[in-house]
Amino acid sequence: MPQTRFWPLLALGLLALSLPLLVGYLWLLVSAFSPQVHGLKPVGGLTLEHWRFLLEPIGQRPPIGRVLLNTLVYASGVAFLVVLASSMAAYALSRLTFRGRGFYLGLVLVLHAFPAVSLLIAIFYVLRLLGLFDTLTGVILVQASLLLPLGVWVMKGFFDAIPWDLERAALVDGASRWIFFLRIALPLVRPGLFALGTFALIAAWGEFILPYTLIVSNRAWTLALYLQSLLGAVDLADYGLVAAVGLFYFLPVLGLFLLGQRFLLAIYGGGIKG
Repeated sequence: MPQTRFWPLLALGLLALSLPLLVGYLWLLVSAFSPQVHGLKPVGGLTLEHWRFLLEPIGQRPPIGRVLLNTLVYASGVAFLVVLASSMAAYALSRLTFRGRGFYLGLVLVLHAFPAVSLLIAIFYVLRLLGLFDTLTGVILVQASLLLPLGVWVMKGFFDAIPWDLERAALVDGASRWIFFLRIALPLVRPGLFALGTFALIAAWGEFILPYTLIVSNRAWTLALYLQSLLGAVDLADYGLVAAVGLFYFLPVLGLFLLGQRFLLAIYGGGIKG
């Protein structure tokens, strides 16, 4: 095919665009295990000194075990809420007819267009009013609510692909809407559930603005806040330590992405085949 001759140029262009990122990851890896780095060249052999944060707290910061647990609770809580609420709302919008359905669909799309940073002041006052400011629960609810519009639209595409004949047959056989949703619809859209869950987990794991704004005390710190505290230290930042913490922060989400990338591709397909 004539188009195949352009693939080498396309691959070269993508490599050129990815080169700064690859250099950054290489610097992260080299700096985490080297006493000093000149450019990308390690100086002084290998060392594990920068990984001391795994064994002892750094300064007044909380232990890394507590911070890691907070991050896991935060990311998994967001993923669970997004998948649960999105799947139920998307099923209702896809299979049921009710007053205001079209308006609600448009409203969900409009809500997705609002950047989170524009809502921070309102979110701050709401969490203070509810007593959820400076808590992981508050940040989980905020992050999940901001991801819900996208989740609803993604899952609606999967539910739309379920044949109506299948649902009619289940209802004729005596199944309720709830039984059909739990026992038939959800297993059919499992690729979408995994895709949305993976996306929400990765998004929450890498979130910085919301925890930084809505969490004050270090008892609820996530890894993003822990890393920022090292970069924003009053004294000179230890970039070897920063690189080690950054690598520690990066590796779990990299593994999750490699395991869930085929599910993430299903977001763009919007079908029930997996």
